[in-house]
Amino acid sequence: MKKLLVSVIALLGVVALSAQNLTTTFNEGAAAMKAKDFAGAAAKFEKVINDGMNSEESASLVTNAKKYLPTCYFMLGGAGVKSKNYDKALENFTKSAELAELYGDMPQMNKAKMWIARVYQVQGGSAYNNKDYATASQIFAKGYEADPDNTGMALNLAMSYCELGEYAKGMAIYEAVAAKKHPKYAADAAKAKEMMTMYTNNKVAAMQGANDYDGIIALADEQLAKNPNSPLFLSVRVQAYLGKKDYAKVIELAPAAAEAQTDEADKSTVYYQLASAYNALSKRDQAIANFKKVTAGPAAENAKAALAELNK
Repeated sequence: MKKLLVSVIALLGVVALSAQNLTTTFNEGAAAMKAKDFAGAAAKFEKVINDGMNSEESASLVTNAKKYLPTCYFMLGGAGVKSKNYDKALENFTKSAELAELYGDMPQMNKAKMWIARVYQVQGGSAYNNKDYATASQIFAKGYEADPDNTGMALNLAMSYCELGEYAKGMAIYEAVAAKKHPKYAADAAKAKEMMTMYTNNKVAAMQGANDYDGIIALADEQLAKNPNSPLFLSVRVQAYLGKKDYAKVIELAPAAAEAQTDEADKSTVYYQLASAYNALSKRDQAIANFKKVTAGPAAENAKAALAELNK
């Protein structure tokens, strides 16, 4: 019994010594962190975590080490940015994000991912400015994956896709930016809508030149399946049916498309198309009623001329 008691006492002594050693290591890590030696601090905190993970006596030390370790890597990432060593910055920000996620520190994870995106934004900027959209899109895509809320980079990614002819990919990014409601995203959301319209009009114009109205309708239907209330694609679909001279379909779809428009000129354009469909079917009264709703934008003068002709 005495030998067993001595063994237990010896074991307790080892445990106590181990806990004391971990406390020393942790304190060394804290001192290194205070001195801004983040690499040294990270090494100490990692040792505390690895050596103390199975020790109940060291649980609080391990918990605190897990709290500080992602911050050490985050600060190392910041040092990489300052020295323009972006590969090293990405390595350390990524490590910070991964550890923060592993240890349940979501705010730290999000902060690290935000900086990952910023680094990719800088790296992709040169290619983007040189119109090397293939390279830019590859880099920006990594940043967008890390932080979809970086709307400035998202706009550049969407444009890169569209310039490469990858219209669907570009539209998906533009739509995500346009859907953001927080006031801080207002300018970028408006820009996304503007660019969606421009690239869609360009694509539609090319398809019209090829008399591919069915292709335009398919494009609009595909986009409306994702966003049934899209003013842009509701209008595009009406325009395509008018090009096909499917006037019955224009009459069916145009009222809802017109009501969905948020811009008076766009609303007037749809009413002009609706009036033109009625006019083509010799439905004079309905044509006049809808031409009168055309009050803004380029279609207004054409509507006045059509009304003058119908009222002769």
